Amino acid sequence: MKISVIITTYQSPEWLEKVICGYLNQTHRDFELIVADDGSDAITAQVVEKYLGNGIPIKHVWQADKGFRKTKILNKAIVKAHYDYLVFSDGDCIPRKDFLSVHAADATKGRFLSGGYIKLPMSTSQAITLRDIQSNRSFSNVWLISNGIYNPKLLLKLLIPKYASPIANRLTPTKPTWNGHNSSGWKEDIIKTNGFDERMEYGGLDRELGERLENAGIKGKCIRYRAICIHLDHKRDYKRSKAMELNNKIRHQTRSKSKVKTNYGIIKF
Repeated sequence: MKISVIITTYQSPEWLEKVICGYLNQTHRDFELIVADDGSDAITAQVVEKYLGNGIPIKHVWQADKGFRKTKILNKAIVKAHYDYLVFSDGDCIPRKDFLSVHAADATKGRFLSGGYIKLPMSTSQAITLRDIQSNRSFSNVWLISNGIYNPKLLLKLLIPKYASPIANRLTPTKPTWNGHNSSGWKEDIIKTNGFDERMEYGGLDRELGERLENAGIKGKCIRYRAICIHLDHKRDYKRSKAMELNNKIRHQTRSKSKVKTNYGIIKF
């Protein structure tokens, strides 16, 4: 199965390099990687250029830094995507080596896939090296505990054996939602809903797309215990209360009016 992977980034070249390393380590090899860059400086471009020609096509889709515009760069990346199936994550989420294999195996017409992540503290995020990612030991419970994870509950997704993960996904009370760090769907479905609403800033912007997909009859499927990624710690200076209020208002309208398309997406009308 051919996949276009879209990851977002902004001024985090060290984290981005670790994430790119994770994708180059995937068992599923038939994919392109699109770095959707919301205005980073030249250092990020250098990181991307460093990994060109490593057997996986990598595209760098960039826009000028005019504040938090993740939805806009995501829509640009969707248009640039070459393949019919899209996997979305972030430039601070390192995928386990079977991450894309799971998304490919579970891809189903009429559905989108909803994954989760394991959130790491800053000390563990900094401790992970490229060799740790290449060897897959950064996904070892023993390694993570020895490098700063003091609460075993954080590692529940890794503690569940792979053969039991489908059962865990069915039993979890967590509703499948479109999560920016770990979701996937068919490009035609995302185009049908007109992509991301570009009015939205940080706070539920990814879930709003999932809500419109649900309104269009594209139902979510939980894979949070099968498709595993680890989330590197970072600051969120872009978090604003006014943006959260606007986002909540937009999401309320999407749900109450059963909206399928946004007027502020890939195509403006």
